[in-house]
Amino acid sequence: MPAAEYGDFRLPRTLSELRVLKDHLATFAKDYPTNFILGYCSIYIFMQTFMIPGTIFMSLLAGALFGVIRGLFLVVFNATAGASSCYFLSKFIGKPIVNWLWPEKLKYFQAELAKRREKLLNYMLFLRVTPSLPNLFINLASPIVDIPFHIFFLATVLGLIPSSFITVRAGLALGDLKSVKDLYDFKTLSVLFLIGLLLLLPTLLKRKRIYE
Repeated sequence: MPAAEYGDFRLPRTLSELRVLKDHLATFAKDYPTNFILGYCSIYIFMQTFMIPGTIFMSLLAGALFGVIRGLFLVVFNATAGASSCYFLSKFIGKPIVNWLWPEKLKYFQAELAKRREKLLNYMLFLRVTPSLPNLFINLASPIVDIPFHIFFLATVLGLIPSSFITVRAGLALGDLKSVKDLYDFKTLSVLFLIGLLLLLPTLLKRKRIYE
């Protein structure tokens, strides 16, 4: 990348900064796709691992530069890799942090998991698809409440697809997007919760049979 363009490179914090960044990177991403993708993946995974805000802008950027299919693959891959790294980081040093930041939320999470141990994957998919709990909290708390990594991994890969699709697709119309909040309006949230409830249905039916 030419030094003049590299000087303008920074992690975007607003949509206007993202539009400027997209314009600076468009030619470079087209001419040097391998270099760009390696750099993009490294930054995204680093941000996700160390809980640095702003990955939503990286997801929008993927849609703007690569389109829906390739952009979705990139975002899900990076989000899963970063979440997995965060999971193992939290396994070693996360317990005091989570207990300090979210003591009540952690108790609630543990209580809900205790009810759904036999259908744990369904419940984790529900949490990933819907905004019931922040993804940051799920990444940090999962190893602390003994969610097996294979369940965490599968729920992350599959559960992030709907919301990632929405974000990546919005990146195609980056110039028309007025606010990040516009990504998740009432209609979009309703669809995500409907998908989440369908995923949770086996757990709810099992509990109903038990009580009967």
